[in-house]
Amino acid sequence: MATLNIKNFPTAVYRKLQERARGQRRSLAQEVIHILERAVEDGRHSVLELEGLGEELWTGINAAEHVERERGSWD
Repeated sequence: MATLNIKNFPTAVYRKLQERARGQRRSLAQEVIHILERAVEDGRHSVLELEGLGEELWTGINAAEHVERERGSWD
């Protein structure tokens, strides 16, 4: 696993991160990793990964093909 060192880190931000970590019951390092993971996510998810949104309706259907057909119908 890699190590990240940050120089000249603002004290006020550090304290806020500590408070946030404490509120989430995480260590400071865990909280920073959590924040950074969310920041670098590409945000793309498959319809099949989503819970509670009719996942069972997509059984046997290729979601990507369906979306392409739907997009084509807008032209």
